[in-house]
Amino acid sequence: MARKKTITRDHILNAAYNLVIAEGFKRFTARNIAASMGCSTQPIYLEFANMADLRQAVVDRIKSELTERFQKTYTDDPLIDMALTYIDFAIENNSLYQSVFVEDHLGVDDMRQFAMSAALKRLDQYDSVKNLTETQKNNVITGAWIVATGIADLMSAGFIHISHAQMIDILQSVLKDFIENKRFSEVDDDNIVSMARAN
Repeated sequence: MARKKTITRDHILNAAYNLVIAEGFKRFTARNIAASMGCSTQPIYLEFANMADLRQAVVDRIKSELTERFQKTYTDDPLIDMALTYIDFAIENNSLYQSVFVEDHLGVDDMRQFAMSAALKRLDQYDSVKNLTETQKNNVITGAWIVATGIADLMSAGFIHISHAQMIDILQSVLKDFIENKRFSEVDDDNIVSMARAN
């Protein structure tokens, strides 16, 4: 009779995820994950092809949880709601926020595409952007993201303390200005994300 597995794929994924929540990806090794479960590294390599496979499973779980978080509503503005959720995420889960959005342990293009895609779906609900090009829409999102990241970083570091109402005022002003005045769009094809990659 075959012995029943005591450490399953879900156990390993949960342990890896909890390690990332607590410490980010800087200690993401098979040895550290195994130590947190009180076992050898063998079960990890029985369930996952390699550490990259386990890392991708953790990333997929993080994306799924962020997608669920982004459904939270604070206002009647879907993009403001997403920005507030992003800021709250940075404050409440700073290690994970740093790993996902700052330190590039996951691959900046992957997370940028994930966040941009979610934000653009929300921006397309605005009547005021119907005449903007895709590049201009990307620039509106990037500009708002810069502001939200500034608030998130300053709040999570304890440098500023502002309420959601104050954040909403700032974000609404920035979005209105970016949409109406086409900030960062000197010409139609100036995509600031592409320009940053090229430099």
